[in-house]
Amino acid sequence: MKNIFLKFIAFGAVALLLYGCKKDLAMVTTNGGKGGTLTASPSTLVLQKASLNDTTKVINFTFTKGNYGFSTVITNTLQIDTVGDNWVNPTSVTMAAGVYTQGYSTSDFNTLVLKLGLKGGAAGQLQVRVMYSTSVNLPSVYSNVVNVTVTPFYLTSWLYVVGSFQGYSLTAPDSLISATGNGIYVGVINFPASLSQFLILPAKSFSTKYATTTPTTVTSTTVKYGGANNLVGPTTAGQTIITFNLNTLTISFAAANYYSVIGSATAGGSDVNLKYVNDGVTGWAGTVPMTAGTFKIRQNHDVTYSWGDITPPDGKDATDVNGTSINVAAAGNYKVTFGIPLTATGVVPAKTATYTLVKQ
Repeated sequence: MKNIFLKFIAFGAVALLLYGCKKDLAMVTTNGGKGGTLTASPSTLVLQKASLNDTTKVINFTFTKGNYGFSTVITNTLQIDTVGDNWVNPTSVTMAAGVYTQGYSTSDFNTLVLKLGLKGGAAGQLQVRVMYSTSVNLPSVYSNVVNVTVTPFYLTSWLYVVGSFQGYSLTAPDSLISATGNGIYVGVINFPASLSQFLILPAKSFSTKYATTTPTTVTSTTVKYGGANNLVGPTTAGQTIITFNLNTLTISFAAANYYSVIGSATAGGSDVNLKYVNDGVTGWAGTVPMTAGTFKIRQNHDVTYSWGDITPPDGKDATDVNGTSINVAAAGNYKVTFGIPLTATGVVPAKTATYTLVKQ
């Protein structure tokens, strides 16, 4: 009887051991990830300036769920890009949990596609997809790619500026921009001397011009269409914000904060000034010869405000708070842009901005 009892115990122990092993061997399997299906409505869209203030959604992107073959949290990101960019710099929108549609109003979508590089008044091609990703160490998967044809419109309008600062050249004028078409034009002009003379032109011709009746010995504050005298800049030379109000025919000037590139990558570690591009998009830009090394972007040749790469570096966002120096891997000529809101001297600049660094 004792032997039978011991054999029963031994058999039970083995059974429990085998049961435990079976539980340990249970595994979660994945199908590698499968994306859902994306649709766009409509797929061809001509945006209308008259609908600028209408909040109605003029285009909607709808998609189905992705899955990895097991229960896990999946993050859905809508990506929109131009056809030729090959998903290098898409506009990305991370969707809230349980949301499977994203719509845009005329204003929002027009702004988005212009930033992507489509031209106002011309049909352009976009590609749209959804990226599905999970916190589990598995690669992202994607939906089908939807092609969308969009014709955006420009809100902005420009006036040309010529003067002694560029030899009154009609082939290479500078400009002032009205970002919303409200008749107020703004831009930065680098006046090489005090009381520099200039003209504002609606077209690349001297037959029509905004000038003044003010003597050319004092700074102009009033403008007259077809005036006999050149406009006159501020009494102090340098980077100057010009604000021309076409509604009141008045003009004002303010010294601009300006920006330069400096670091071990620049020649002799000296400042290389960037020029403000009056297009409402680029910001400050310049082509800078560099060696392998690092640099930062600083304001008014002073260390009070300087911008380096956000940590960890991502190659586009800059900050003046704990920013690391921006790395230049190899010598060459680099196009540098620095997107920061335009400010006059004495105004504290934004702490964060964007930059690009592209070897030419």
